[in-house]
Amino acid sequence: MQALSLGFTVPWVLAALAALPVLYWLLKMTPPPPVRAVLPTLAIVRDMERKEETPAHTPWWLLLLRLLIATLIILAMAGPLWNPDPESRTGRGPLLVIIDNSWSAAPQWKVMTERAQSLLETAGAAGRPVALKASAEEPSEIMPTTSVRAIDQLRSLRPQPHSVDRKRHEASVSVFLERNAEGAVAWVSDGVSVLDDADILQKLSRMTGDSMTVFAPDAPASLALSAPRNLPDAMTVRVLRASDAGPAAGALRALDARGRPLAEGRFLFEASSRSATARFEVPLEIRNEMTRIDLPGQASAGTVSLLDGRNKRRRVGIVTGESPDNAQPLLAPSYFILRALGPLADVREVPRGTPDPVARLLDDGATVLVLTDVGSLAGATLERVRTFVDNGGVLIRFASRRVSAPTDGLLPVRLRRSERVMGGALSWDTPKKLASFAENGPFGGMRIPGDVAVTQQVLAEPDAGLAEKTWAALEDGTPLITGERRGKGVVALVHVTADTSWSSLPLSGTFVEALSRLSNLAMSSGEQSDATAKDGQKQDEALLAPVATLDGYGVFQKPSAEAESVARNYAGLATTRNPPGFYGNAEAPLAVNVTTAETALVPVQLQGLAVRPLASRPPLDLRPYLLLIIVLLFMVDAVVSLVLSGGLTMLTRRSRAVAAGATLIAFTLAGGLVSEGMAQTPPPTDRLPSFRADDIESALGARLAYIITGDRTVDEISRQGLQGLSRALATRTAFDPGEPIGIDPSRDEMAFYPLLYWPMVAGRAAPSEVAIRRIDTYMKNGGTVIFDTRDALNTVSGNSVTPETQLMRRILAGIDVPDLEPLPRDHVITKTFYILDGFVGRYASGRVWIEVLQRNQDQDRTRPAQAGDRVSPIIITGNDLAAAWAVDRMGQPRFPLVPGDGRQREMALRGGINIVMYAMTGNYKADQVHVPALLERLGQ
Repeated sequence: MQALSLGFTVPWVLAALAALPVLYWLLKMTPPPPVRAVLPTLAIVRDMERKEETPAHTPWWLLLLRLLIATLIILAMAGPLWNPDPESRTGRGPLLVIIDNSWSAAPQWKVMTERAQSLLETAGAAGRPVALKASAEEPSEIMPTTSVRAIDQLRSLRPQPHSVDRKRHEASVSVFLERNAEGAVAWVSDGVSVLDDADILQKLSRMTGDSMTVFAPDAPASLALSAPRNLPDAMTVRVLRASDAGPAAGALRALDARGRPLAEGRFLFEASSRSATARFEVPLEIRNEMTRIDLPGQASAGTVSLLDGRNKRRRVGIVTGESPDNAQPLLAPSYFILRALGPLADVREVPRGTPDPVARLLDDGATVLVLTDVGSLAGATLERVRTFVDNGGVLIRFASRRVSAPTDGLLPVRLRRSERVMGGALSWDTPKKLASFAENGPFGGMRIPGDVAVTQQVLAEPDAGLAEKTWAALEDGTPLITGERRGKGVVALVHVTADTSWSSLPLSGTFVEALSRLSNLAMSSGEQSDATAKDGQKQDEALLAPVATLDGYGVFQKPSAEAESVARNYAGLATTRNPPGFYGNAEAPLAVNVTTAETALVPVQLQGLAVRPLASRPPLDLRPYLLLIIVLLFMVDAVVSLVLSGGLTMLTRRSRAVAAGATLIAFTLAGGLVSEGMAQTPPPTDRLPSFRADDIESALGARLAYIITGDRTVDEISRQGLQGLSRALATRTAFDPGEPIGIDPSRDEMAFYPLLYWPMVAGRAAPSEVAIRRIDTYMKNGGTVIFDTRDALNTVSGNSVTPETQLMRRILAGIDVPDLEPLPRDHVITKTFYILDGFVGRYASGRVWIEVLQRNQDQDRTRPAQAGDRVSPIIITGNDLAAAWAVDRMGQPRFPLVPGDGRQREMALRGGINIVMYAMTGNYKADQVHVPALLERLGQ
């Protein structure tokens, strides 16, 4: 159990307790209040006779009462907290708070951020510098800052959809501790290790001595899905956990590409097991439609397993032209193929003597067709196979001892009429081994076997495109496996037989993996019927771009600008640059997950460390209770003073009633103070948070606001820019705005700000869906947002779609944006304060877009001010307005302008003033009453 303790947020105020003796002396020397004398004279004489009975000094018990009141006032001003967080209150040096924010932190992210915020707040109240580092961030220099900035940074963090390697931060933490001898480290951990970094906390503890504290859950709650396998009778998925917390059960669900549930699979953890298996026992056709398996109730990218073509169980048809060999059936080519693909696909052979075995297999829904010892196809069979390949099927052909060069055109390369045989004219002295696999082919990344030897093969003619079609080659460069895409399908040729007569390839694991990868190139029957080829799109591109990625909670989102393409054969873990999701195209996407078949969850090693519970009881603020006691004691003091002075007997009945009412009001106010203090405790999760102090200040006085992007440099430019614009507004207009403020649209109230400035930053992820909805609501309720892409210079140079513009388009995709047009010269925004021709910033070449305002049919189009029903909710520019407005502490401009003529900065400030006036008084300025005055001014 955590020990209870008392702390203070402003401990230096306690120094005022030293003045209590002086206060005692002053109170003691203060004479009693004078006695009122009432005529006639006899009463004066009678009272004067009682003068000796009046105490010469204040009674000792009244002195103690007043000293108690003074003590309680000092204690209340010191900000007493009952049970504060002791870890950040002890020590004087900087406190480094490290928080895990990988996908495994998502189920307990709220508790982790509450603990981290408590550490930062308590350390800041104690006057300690703080620093915050997220383990999913790239290692960088750690610099102490204020608790306010660190808390703002904490609020912007989200669980990332990839595993993290905590070892990467070992060096930066070491440098931080070397520079700050009295520094301390508090690591808020999710307790799960994925990338072999379970002992990093112990290493850091030895490095920091006793100045490191770890906050971790008793039993990690994170689960993960791994290794989906489409077996002959069921789809199976492994469910992983990091702890062995006893038996546990649950259920997974499988969804199709449209998000419709297909099946449910249950799993059960044994008493001490960290792995369980869920089974989906449904028909093959339903299993092949599965694209997502997840765990309802636990939102994280780890509890989502995405499925692609590699997880579809293909229906493979084998056609052999060899005569039955009843003496040696285990040496037949079809036997090796059946053994290789049997565990991975639904393999079918037609009975011997079937008139048209190829048509029979295609009628059964085969997606992969394997031909061994089959010569040239002809007639209707040839046309059916060509159609089969064009629609997404895979045709795999093996060389034959009897047929060296089929002439049906269903080969990726042209073959010579003679084979290459040991001892022959086209021969080698010793058997050759495999040398390489083409990186852009289906075998890219496969391990090169050292035990495969080839003694005979068919040769390809050395055409110009042979190198591109060679997917596997021998040591001397001779193609061993060739292939090419035709339509939506693939034609592949293995230049040796499927048995062991020409090579030892069928006896190796490479044979199994190669056939598996070739089979995975096939589309399922549903995909073949639904897929539509895109014009000009190359199916054999080496890299696949992200289509839809997962966030840390396992929710699909549009790929961020930082997401990079992956190789077609990518089979690794998700990373920062390659987040989990689907890559490629809708026809045959590649799935990237946060786990692989080798992934295991293990608990972080905490033996010998100073470990504290992750969940913490919030400290209790004692100030409201002290204020209640102070009010009550003041009332007691007032009544006692009134009694001692004899004034109580002189009160009229009406005065007594008024005093009783005042006492009742005082008690009510005191009770309100306690209620307010209790309301300061963290609200339950199903209630909205209370307004911040910044919100209250913004409600009392108007000020400009900007969107926090997370880029410190850009955010500082936005702040300085709006600060410069606010100064110009205060000196040139009647509007005196307060200090500008940065807000987070996902959590902060925006109704207090008539205008928001939002700079676009390349490489930043789009805001969350919650933030987008709140921005949309803000714009619909009358707010105006300036989207500044800051890319006017790049646009002029020819890059019309910059990363900043792409980010803005992703944001606006989720917002109900009205029709826009380039800013008309007669728009009301050009006349609200100054008469302008356009709006410039750091650049002067960018275009400004604004909502289209409908004109009345009878409106005079020559009028200088365009009447509108409302203010445009959106203004788009690329001129970098904030950089032109930005000033330093001395009021000097911060950035040079382009092209930078003498009036550009002045015109930028005038444009900013017009925008603010338009946002606050747009309808008023568009009123027809002002048209004559504007016309007269234009005439001057």
